[in-house]
Amino acid sequence: MKLTDLDIIVSAPPPPGWGGRYFIFVKLTTDTGITGWGECYASSVGPEAMEHVIRDVFERHMQDENPENIELMFRRAYSSGFTQRPDLTVMGAFSGLEIACWDILGKDRDRPVYALLGGQMNERIRSYTYLYPLPHQDMETFWTDPDAAGECAAAMIEKGYTAVKFDPAGPYTIRGGHMPAMSDITTSAAFCKAIREAVGDRADLLFGTHGQFNTAGAIRLGQALEPYSPLWFEEPTPPDNIEDMARVARNVSIPVATGERMTTKAEFTAVLRAGAAEILQPALGRAGGIWEMKKVAAIAEAFNAQMAPHLYAGPVEWAANTHLAASIPNILLLESIETDFHRDLIGGAITVEDGFVTPPTAPGLGFEFNEDLARAHPYTGDGLHLQMQEDPCDYRGGNNFQGGAPATSV
Repeated sequence: MKLTDLDIIVSAPPPPGWGGRYFIFVKLTTDTGITGWGECYASSVGPEAMEHVIRDVFERHMQDENPENIELMFRRAYSSGFTQRPDLTVMGAFSGLEIACWDILGKDRDRPVYALLGGQMNERIRSYTYLYPLPHQDMETFWTDPDAAGECAAAMIEKGYTAVKFDPAGPYTIRGGHMPAMSDITTSAAFCKAIREAVGDRADLLFGTHGQFNTAGAIRLGQALEPYSPLWFEEPTPPDNIEDMARVARNVSIPVATGERMTTKAEFTAVLRAGAAEILQPALGRAGGIWEMKKVAAIAEAFNAQMAPHLYAGPVEWAANTHLAASIPNILLLESIETDFHRDLIGGAITVEDGFVTPPTAPGLGFEFNEDLARAHPYTGDGLHLQMQEDPCDYRGGNNFQGGAPATSV
């Protein structure tokens, strides 16, 4: 069996657009007629440029290769250009293609992917959701409104979730780590207070920051949140500042989580070795694929650390995350996004029920991909999947940053 053909679909999620501005799906076909689907979580360059990168990685390192030879193809891509070091864009391309290989292998053997990764460890996987505005809530003011966040969190707990994530401490700027405004610290503490009062001890609070603070600022903010006992303090400093993140971990009692902007075991192991985080959040469409993150999970296990795969993308990456989570003993949480578009693209094959995801039992990734639906929503914009703010933190007027891909309207 050999990989012969590649097709790429760039889809834009309909309003409100949760999951980013676009999803990059890849379809691989073998000479035996089996097709596999993957998803590239890549946002450093635009989708048109990324399509060329994906094709180059496929044609250079994977075409005419047996899809079983994942280790060989990974080493080719990882070493390309005399590098042998992590590269976000190349690994973003390879990761989606690698996921598609696992889909092919599962279909060829009539087994779900997790069965090929050592078997099923977890029959149900605890899931969490980001707090998105409820239908009656204002999508402009929601992101800095503690009362609205508390109401939304209560609604998510009623749906069965036992963990919710939020990040009111923006903005995410291109300027690197900054000292948070005192008003942002106050707003962040108010969010934690309102959500804790709304959910009590029925749910964990997951506080996100997207790496926008300097070390001292992250410590100030983290210490202000400690009374509300969040389960994690996500990416408090920029992802390359590993020693600085370790300083935050030593000075804040909240466990530090990181990983959505990291790739390969080289970067994740450095975090664990430095004591910078106890929870790793790989995005499998960027981090090196399923097999590479299976290795990272094993390394994390040796450090007594846990895995919580990140998702701000489409449902194919979610499926890959689910199969990894089903196969490892140190899974903590699985991020989920519930929209009609996510559900319909994979025919409802994966769902959240009472706060848990049940891994699919069908072969491969476990779904029939709705190719017609994906093609019916082409991306026509010129923005990146996620974008950071150029203006600095506003210390006078306050900040109401809606994230790297703000909600869209009909």
